[in-house]
This record gives sequence, C-alpha cells and structure tokens, in this order.
Amino acid sequence: MEPMKPMKPMKPIEPMKGHQPWWPEALGQPSTAGSEDDLRYAYFADGHRLAVSRGGEVTIYDAAGREITGVSQHGGGGEGEISFSSPSGDVTLASLRKVST
Repeated sequence: MEPMKPMKPMKPIEPMKGHQPWWPEALGQPSTAGSEDDLRYAYFADGHRLAVSRGGEVTIYDAAGREITGVSQHGGGGEGEISFSSPSGDVTLASLRKVST
C-alpha cells in the first residue's frame, strides 16, 4: 500500500464571462429589449434601429424615428404576426425597412 500523496493546490477560479448580446455589438446598448416565445427584440433609440431575433436569425430594421416601447405577437407558437407598440400607435415589421440580416 502506497502512502497518501499530498493534495495539489487548487487552481484559482476563473472569472465568469459576461452575458454576450445577441444583437450586433456596433448597435451598443438598447433603450428597451424584451422577448416573447421565440422572438427577441432590442430597440436602439439613438440609432433608430430595431434588432429582431426570430428562430435564431437576427434582422436589423430602420425604426425611422418611431419610438418602440413594447411587442405583441398575434397567433401562437412564436410564428404569428409581430407588431410593436409606440406612442403613435402600433408598428408592424412590414412597415419598417430592413437594414441587414
């Protein structure tokens, strides 16, 4: 029987990585963001951009000066029509110009 070996020193704990944004970093920090089912959105007031992730695909829209304050989906399972709330009324994705995908 071999004698017991000394314990190895513990490694220092590695710092946790911060949460990585799902939108392009160039957009900065969103003014508002949220999610519903498989849909995620982030609105960037300074750049008038709306980032939408659906099914893992991110699309950037030009919000054209509209202030986005919330989201609603009509239809179930994350596949319904999407509209966004704004102080001037609902905004549909179809009414916004795609900037990139």
